[in-house]
Order: sequence, then structure tokens, then C-alpha cells
Amino acid sequence: MTLLTLRNLSKQFGEQAVLRKVDADIAAGERIGLVGMNGAGKTTLANLIFGAMQPDGGTLAYHAAGLRIGYLRQSTSYTVHSLSAMPELEDETEGSRRFLEISSHLGLRNVKGWEEARFSGLSGGEKTKLAIAHIWASKPDILLLDEPTNHLDFQGVDWLIGELRSFGGTTIVISHDRYFLDAAVDRIIELQDGESVDYAGNYTYYREEKERRFATQLHRFEERQKYERKIEAEINRLKNWSAKAHREAGKTGKMAEMRGVKEFYRSKAKNMDKQIKSRIHRLEKIELEGVKKPKEEAKVTFGWDSPGKRGRRIVEASRIGKSFGERTLFRDSSFYLQRGEKIGLIGPNGAGKTTLIEMITGRQPVEAGDLWISPTARIAYLTQDVTDLEGSRTVLERLRDAYAMRDDVGHARTLLANMGFDEAMLGKPIGQLSLGERTRIKLAELILQEQDVLILDEPTNHLDLASREQLEQTLASYGGTLIIVSHDRYLIEKLCNKLLVVGDGAIRRWESGFRDYIEHRERQERDEREEAPADAKADVSGEEGDPAETAQPKASKRQLKQQREEELMLVTTRIALLLGEISTLKPTDSQYAALDMELREQLAKKKALNVL
Repeated sequence: MTLLTLRNLSKQFGEQAVLRKVDADIAAGERIGLVGMNGAGKTTLANLIFGAMQPDGGTLAYHAAGLRIGYLRQSTSYTVHSLSAMPELEDETEGSRRFLEISSHLGLRNVKGWEEARFSGLSGGEKTKLAIAHIWASKPDILLLDEPTNHLDFQGVDWLIGELRSFGGTTIVISHDRYFLDAAVDRIIELQDGESVDYAGNYTYYREEKERRFATQLHRFEERQKYERKIEAEINRLKNWSAKAHREAGKTGKMAEMRGVKEFYRSKAKNMDKQIKSRIHRLEKIELEGVKKPKEEAKVTFGWDSPGKRGRRIVEASRIGKSFGERTLFRDSSFYLQRGEKIGLIGPNGAGKTTLIEMITGRQPVEAGDLWISPTARIAYLTQDVTDLEGSRTVLERLRDAYAMRDDVGHARTLLANMGFDEAMLGKPIGQLSLGERTRIKLAELILQEQDVLILDEPTNHLDLASREQLEQTLASYGGTLIIVSHDRYLIEKLCNKLLVVGDGAIRRWESGFRDYIEHRERQERDEREEAPADAKADVSGEEGDPAETAQPKASKRQLKQQREEELMLVTTRIALLLGEISTLKPTDSQYAALDMELREQLAKKKALNVL
């Protein structure tokens, strides 16, 4: 059943035409991904479907009475008051129960009992989760989700994917999260130059099919050019023949037979002129109706100079801890970071990832333990917040203020041009730019600092797909140290070969990539599920002895395994630090012998732990 029909839909703001020709039939139960460059009109189209805007041309027809549309906007407009005053928190209806159930699934428990102070301290991810729960509880026929994963942790993204797969209504998702699009949608509508292009498949299929269509059209265009060159060569040849015929027809002579020769060339010249006109007309028709050259995707270029290497260690944490009031984020945590490593910092919302970053950058104090930062480290930090740029100033004014004492204004202009900023955009007030465009401004400023340690907090939020892919390529070739906080699984899996995992009151270093970590977690959960029935069976078996005592050995075994893993992590960390110290010394130095002996002891301890 078709719910919506879009035909020749158009929308413009002032003289700028955002949408020119959008066509789509949207059926019940479809799961659609809406993609395109920043500024392509995705959010505008969502607002048209929702009814918040009216089109300037074309038709948008709803084919069901009383159609309920739930719309999650990209930047939630919920205030502390509106969150704490949600009707779902006051009544006991089915909608209220559903809201609280969904909130709990997303990790927000006992929302109904929260005080207003708790709402005022919500993170961006927690606000997004409450907004999703609020919309979902209304049981909409159509879900419009604009960047729903921007602030969700991995648990929230997995829950959302599962719910969308079982959701009986229609889903239209605006997202630049490639993992999410692969798992959550089975149709892609791309907006390009104000027009819509349809692809029947998920994100991976869309990328492959788009490349195939581009290659096919490019081949046809090249064949057309060959044919045009052939016709042009024929026209030139005919023109030469025609000119010769006209010259012969114009010759004069005394003999009577010359009149017959002149008439022959005059007739030949007319015939040649007709053929020339025919071929010129054919060229004009090809130019008008023939295959057009396919438009290449906009190229966005980032770049950093390779930083110099000055020592191996960059961060060393020894039994650090951090609390807020009675809430402990992490305690007794030790880890290290070395130059050149690409570290993914992961964990659920509220676990303390941003707090850890602020401790590394000196914005938050360390309450317990020691946190050493290399004094030679030059650290640049990209925050999630892109709304702190002064909206009334233009991009060019900001650049001139930032680099007035340096020769980098020209460099900055070139860099922003490579990132898709034309001269008109440089003159716009920042407040009129999209969130993705503001993110690019911050990235440009970070690049110009030429630091050797980059801390990127959700760097792909608000970036379109082309910008994300180009940023990945640049970061992959970056020679400095990367610390990336992101819920973009494509980014973490592709770039990060080490992890710092924040959660369960601790920070743990993981010595391999994200995929290996997920597989490890899945094995752990599977082992726990397999053990649970055995414990339950022991409780009701009727055998002599206390059931609690029967279950105790298994619980102790799991506890011992966890303790051994934590001890192994500490030993591995210490070995790496010792290797870093020894590498800077000579065997004749006074400290060398003591460090070498401790290294041997730690290696023996690691070997013993691995045998257990």
C-alpha cells in the first residue's frame, strides 16, 4: 500500500533552489535511507513530509487518513523543563508504560523517579534516547529520523537497529552512519543537485551501484565523444571538398565545354553544403539529447603534515580515578598510550569518555592516582559541540582574527576550498551554515595547528558520506597519535587497532581492534548464558547440599578469570613502559640494570598468567 507520493517536488529559499525535482512512491513498511551531501535538502524534504513546510511546486499526496508521523530532528529542541514535564512521566497509560520500557532498554532506568537536577545534567546521547523513546511510544505510522545515531552509544544503536527491523510502519532515515544504514534500511534515495535518485538496497549496495552507474554513463559519454569527433572530421573533409568545388565552379574559360565543367562543380558544391548542414544538425542534436558526462562526487580534501617523533610514551595512567558526588565513573585504572598509535575510546553514554579526555587535556583534575602527559606532546582537541562558533561572524572574519599574526590566512582559505567552501560560503555568517559545515570549519582550524596528537570527539557527526570517507583516508595516513571517540563503527574498525574501553567503573586497554573486542564480548555473554541453566538446575535438583554452595564454584571461577585478565593487563602495560624507558638508555647507564631486571620479572609473570 502506497502511503506517500512525491511528484516534481520543489522548494527554494530566496533565490536558492534546494529541491527542484523529487519523485518517490513510499509504501507502508518500507525502510528508506535518505542520503546526500550537506546542504542537499535532506532535512528540508523531511520537513515537507512532516508538514512543517509547504512545497513551492509539485505535489505531495498522503494516501491514508489520520496518518501519524513521528519526527526526530537532528538537534533535539528539548529543554530541561520539557523533558521533566513529559506527559509520559505523569500518567499511567499504555503510552507511559511503553515510554518507560523503551527508555530502560536504552539504558535510562527509572526515568519517572528522576528529579529536575538529573534532567539538567543530561548528555547529548541521553537527550536523544529520551526523544526516541517519546516518539516511539506514540506508535507512529511513519518514523522520520534525522541523524538518530549521532549521540547514541553502541548499545543504543544496536537497540535502534533491532527495533527498526521489527517496526511495522514506514521508516525514513537521514543518516551518515554507514553501519547503521547497512543494517537498518533496504532502499536508498539520494538527493543530488535538487533531484532524487532511487537505489533498491542498503548503503553498501548503493555505493556499488552508484559506481557502476557512473562507470556505465562515463563509458557511453566517451563513446559519444568518439562519434562526435568522427562527425567533426567528416564535416572538415566535406568543407574542403566543398571549397574546392566552389573554386572550380568559379573558374572562367573561352571554350564552350567549360560551361559543363562549371555546372558539374556547382552541383557538387551544393550537395557538399547539404551534407555539411546535415552533419552539423546531427551534432547539435547529440549535444542536446545525447548522453551527458556524469557528475563526479564532490571531493573533500583534508591534510596534516607528518608530525615529528619525540619519544615513545605520550600518556601514562597509574591507578587513576574520577567521581562526581556519589557517582564513581572509574577507579584504580592503569593504561598507557604510545606515539603513533590510533586508539578508539569506546564505552556507553555517561561512562566517562569525555571526562577522561578532559583529564588528558588538563580541563579536569585527577582525583586519585597519577596521570602523566609527555611535556613534548602538542595536543589538539576537537569537541562534539559545533554550536560554540560565534554565529554573527563570517567564516572569513574568523580566519582573519585567528591568523592575523601569521601567514596562514591564504593557507586556511585554500584548505577550506578543498573542503567544499566556495567564496560565497566564506562570506556567510556562521549561524547560517549547517552543522556539517561548522564541523569542517573546526577541522580546518585543527589541521592548521599542526599538532602531533589529535583527540577527536565524534569527528564524523554532521559530516556527509563523502566527507567521512575522505577524513578516514586522511586519518589513516596520519603519522601522529590519534584518540578517537566515536559511535561510527566504520571509522573505529577501519582506523583503530587499539582500544581504551571505559565502563563498569574502570578503564581497560584492549590490544586489538574493535571487531575482535566485540567477538570477545559475544563469547563472554554466550558462556554466561550457557552457565546460567546449569546453576538453575542445581538449585532445583533436590540433591543434598546448599544450592548456593553448588553455584559458588562457577561464580568463583568467573571472578578469578576476570582478576587474571586485569592483572595481565597491568603487567602488559608495565612491560610496555619498561621497554620505552630502556630504549632511551645505554647498558652503561646507572638505571639500565634495575630496569632490565624488572623487565625480566614482568615477562616471567606475564608468561605464568598466560599459562593459567
